[in-house]
Amino acid sequence: VNCVAPSATHTAFFNGVSKEQLDIMLAKVPMGRFGEVEDVASLVCWLVSKDCSYSTGAVFDCSGGRHG
Repeated sequence: VNCVAPSATHTAFFNGVSKEQLDIMLAKVPMGRFGEVEDVASLVCWLVSKDCSYSTGAVFDCSGGRHG
């Protein structure tokens, strides 16, 4: 089993979060942007493809390098 570990990803959830909180969250992402649904979907598509058929038991970080 592999798993995907995304950090904050730009979805409708963000509508209920204050700008101040979003700024705090974004400050922890070295890439300087939140993930997009397409970022996570692309990783999942690769994971289920033949290109990734020999990988197992891994956690795939999808966070833009987020820390803390």
